[in-house]
Amino acid sequence: MAVSYYGTGRRKTSVARVRLVPGEGNVVINGRHIDEYFGIKTLDLIVKQPLNLTETADKYDVIANVQGGGPSGQAGAIRHGISRALLELDAELRPALKKAGFLTRDPREKERRKYGLKKARKASQFSKR
Repeated sequence: MAVSYYGTGRRKTSVARVRLVPGEGNVVINGRHIDEYFGIKTLDLIVKQPLNLTETADKYDVIANVQGGGPSGQAGAIRHGISRALLELDAELRPALKKAGFLTRDPREKERRKYGLKKARKASQFSKR
């Protein structure tokens, strides 16, 4: 069996479990090809950023399982997972990945709704009379 490297990525409410396997650069997400899964080129680019940065895009296949969140959050989670898997593959890639900001988990989450307001911060219009 081929050697594989694992990484878990998170962003917003999305969690991605990523596996890197020696191959020719195919990206499969939840059993579907990346173009079929996202359908938006910018999200494809986000997912492939760590591979292009480390010049390993044509050496490894990416197999990802991702749950939760929307397309943008899922793409960010997969990018985070790929970066962590690349670290497991070669620890010398750390400075480049860190400088690009791919190892930092994006901590921004949706703010909770407060009582008395319509949304997290949106209040009904104020009127003096």
